[in-house]
Parts: sequence; C-alpha cells; structure tokens
Amino acid sequence: MTIPVGAISALTPLPVLIPLFAAALTLIAGRRPRVQRFITVVALTAVVVVSALLLFLADRDGTFALQVGGWESPIGISLVVDRLSALMLLVSAIVLLAVMVYSIGQGIRDGNENQPVSIFLPTYLALSAGVCNAFLAGDLFNLFVGFEVLLAASFVLLTLGASADRVRAGVSYVMVSMVSSLIFLFGIALVYAATGTLNLAHMATRLDDVPSGTKTAIFAVLLVAFGIKAAVFPLSTWLPDSYPTAPAPVTAVFAGLLTKVGVYAIIRAHTLLFPDGSLDNVLMVCGLLTMLVGIFGSIAQSDIKRLLSFTLVSHIGYMVFGVALSTQSGLSGAIYYVAHHIIVQTTLFLVVGLIERQAGSSSLRRLGSLAAASPVLAIIFLIPALNLGGIPPFSGFIGKVALLQAGSAQGSVLAWILVAGGTVTSLLTLYVMARVWTKAFWRARADAPEGDLADNSPSVLLDDSSDIQLADREDVGRMPAFMLIPTIGLVAVGLALTVFAGRIIDISDRAAADLRDRSVYIDAVRGAEFLGDKTMDQVAGEEAGR
Repeated sequence: MTIPVGAISALTPLPVLIPLFAAALTLIAGRRPRVQRFITVVALTAVVVVSALLLFLADRDGTFALQVGGWESPIGISLVVDRLSALMLLVSAIVLLAVMVYSIGQGIRDGNENQPVSIFLPTYLALSAGVCNAFLAGDLFNLFVGFEVLLAASFVLLTLGASADRVRAGVSYVMVSMVSSLIFLFGIALVYAATGTLNLAHMATRLDDVPSGTKTAIFAVLLVAFGIKAAVFPLSTWLPDSYPTAPAPVTAVFAGLLTKVGVYAIIRAHTLLFPDGSLDNVLMVCGLLTMLVGIFGSIAQSDIKRLLSFTLVSHIGYMVFGVALSTQSGLSGAIYYVAHHIIVQTTLFLVVGLIERQAGSSSLRRLGSLAAASPVLAIIFLIPALNLGGIPPFSGFIGKVALLQAGSAQGSVLAWILVAGGTVTSLLTLYVMARVWTKAFWRARADAPEGDLADNSPSVLLDDSSDIQLADREDVGRMPAFMLIPTIGLVAVGLALTVFAGRIIDISDRAAADLRDRSVYIDAVRGAEFLGDKTMDQVAGEEAGR
C-alpha cells in the first residue's frame, strides 16, 4: 500500500490538532458531561489510530517532516516524525486514552455533579496536545511551547479539588517548573546567539562551527532544564512531594508521561545537537545517583504512592544510562525502556487508585488481606510489579538486560559501575515490590499497625496524602468496571511489550541508528538546501568521518 506524500503530511499535525479541537468542543459542551466524555474518548481514540499509522509509515519509509503553513525551515515551524517520536506518540496515546477511561469510571462513581468535570476534560486534552507537540517539535522554541502547555494543564489537574495538600503541592510544582522554563529560555537564547537559528536541523550543522567550550556550556544549560523535567538527580527532589497528592488518574498520567517528555528532550539534544559526548561522564554519574537515591528513598516509604514516586525517579536513571553510553545499543535499550516504563509505571499508579477504592487507603500501615478481598486486584498489581522489578521474561527484564549489555560492551570504568548500580537497583526494586505485596495483599489486615483504621467505616478512613476522607462515600470496597477495564488493558499492553519484544526492539534499533546518523533527520527537514556554508552531502560526509 502506497500512501501519498500529501496524506502523510496531513497526518503529521493531527496528534496535536485533534486534542486541541476536542478541548474546544468540550468547553462548549461544559454543561453536558456525557457529551464531553464522548468527545474526549473519540478524540483520544483517533490520536491512538493516527499515532499507530505514523509509526508504521516512519518505520517503513523513514523520517518525514511537515513545514507548517508552507513556510520553509528554518523560518517556519517544522513538525518531524521519525521512529523515536512516532513510538513515543503511540505509547503516550495509549496511556492517555486508558487513563481517560479510568478517570471517567472514577468520576461516575464519585459523582460528577460535585466535581469540576467541565474543567478536567478540556484540560486533560490540552495536556495531551502538549505531550504530542513536544514529541513532534522540530525547533527548540516549539519544544518550549509544548513544555509550557504541559505546565499550564498540569497545574490545573494537580490542584483539582483544591484541597490544602494539593494546592501546596501544585504551587511547589509550578515554582520548580517555572525555574526549569526560565533555564530553558536562557538556553534557547544562548543557542540562538551562537547559531542564529532555533530549527533543530539547521542548528545541528551550525553548532559544528561553534567552539567546543561554548557548545558544552550550552548543552549543560539545556541539560539542567531537561533534567528538572525528567527528574534526574539532583534535580528530582520535587517529584515525590508533588505527584502523590493528585487524584489517581492524574498521578498516573504524570508519572507515566511527563518525566518521559524530559527524557525524550535529552535524547534529542544529545544525539542531534551535541553528539560529541562531552558530558557523557556527567550523565553517567547522574544516572547512577538517580538509580540509587530513588530506590533507597522508596525503601523508606510506607505510602504506596510515594513509594512508586521514588521508584519512578530511580528508573529514570536507566534511561539516562543508555543515553550516556553514546552507542547505538545503549540508545536502543533506552528507547525500549522508555516505552516499557511509560506503560508499567502508569499501570501501577492506576492500581493504587483501585487499592484506595477497595480499601480506602494507600498506606501500608493500614492495608492487608487485599489478595483475599480481591484476587483480580492482586493479579493486576502483581504482573506490573514483577515487570518493574525486572523478573524474566517480562519487558522490564528485557530492557534492563539490553542496557546492561550495552554498558558492558562500551567497557569504560564508569559504564561497568553503572552496570553494577543497575543490577543493585533492579534487585532493590524487586524487594520494594515484594514488600508492598506481602504487606498490602498477603498479610492479614489485623496484623497491620493501623489495620483498625482501614475498614469501611466512613468516619475513620483518611487518606494520608490529602484532606479528603476517601470513605465518605458508599462505594469503598467496590471497583467500577470503567476503572478496572483500562487498568487490565494496560497490563495487557505491558505483556504485549514482552510477547512482541523482538519486533519492538527492532524498531528501537532502527530508531537508534537514525539518531546516530544525524543526516537522516537533517535531510528530512532541510532536503537539499544549503545549511549555511554546508550542503547535505558535506553533512553526510562529516557524519561518516565521526
């Protein structure tokens, strides 16, 4: 089947335009919740379909770009689809759809009449558009715009319900994000001063003529901005205090996606703009510390939400490790691990929402006997928990093995230290997941230190992370089907990453090869134009000589 070039170009902006158009429609239908839900589900389903088609086309035909409005680069806005961005789009779209269905199920059970659903749905769609825009952005300022759309939507979602804890966490989150945005703007200014352009393809060639010290300084500034958003140590301390206070679906989509947008930005900047590896050792050290500090922090937690927030930080270290190796196998492992972690981490946070619904709390001090109370809940927790812990044959094991093999093949002292650190982190992650399993699911509730506070009595059930009494409803102990079904669906997607691991790794291998050969990206955006004093043939020649 041959798809015309015009049709491909028409598909490229749809992952951004569909959610934005749907957000406008949901605002118009603000007093009709059922219409809002229908529009949102249809829109996000369409994004999944379009993203799957874009991944198929990018993997079959290679990288392609759209110059928005007919303006040629570097003047106009470039939207670029390659294997990496298309894979991130598809995985993100699946997660966004699943979490939306979950939130609708939770909202129906909680009572929409008393919740700001008319605000939630369009804001969620705006968040979806921001995520997709960041993955498609072909210039640095458009990437900044994507981040800012995420920031604005995130603050609304994070403070939904306006409890004291949520507002406090939201203010902290916004302050940290604003600092990150200011640093990013400063980096944009530096890049523009050095190269005279913000188009990534154009910038990639002009940076070759910039002195190495200046390039390293610019890269360091951008890494700080992206590192805050990706929660890379020591820039990760904001995350465990921000995410656990939000509603379960909001926490799930934040944990699964938002930090990965920062990781994506690091991958793109490292491979396209600064491929010389000048800060690889710094990235390796940060990756190691991110792994260890995150997992040690999770061991100290008694609330499952905070525990998972620390494991989220910890596993960002694996992705940074793969990028810092500056090898095709390292990049391939990092790309596969990003896709795996988006699915698994989101699933686990959705399961925590079901635990709160079943037992009225997410505190390990109050939980017990959940396996007996709900065998289905036990199974849908156990599978992603083992996956996160890296038990074979799950995708977590496959991704970690790929990264550890890439590290041992690279062979430097730092790489071997990270191989050891990654192995220790994996074992400790398994310990943390086993701890949750034994205490929350296997132990008798009567043996929990505060087990008497974790029953179905509305007067005593209090969530540790907010001022909201979860049991001040008649539905504690019952899990709505529309919360359970998307969670099971994501468990199935996580298993599919294992079953079809060979094909997905093949895609990640080809994506890594494209990232290592910058001319693939530059050719797609710039064609045969002159880039300053260089032609595309000269660029390709320089890449061959690296």
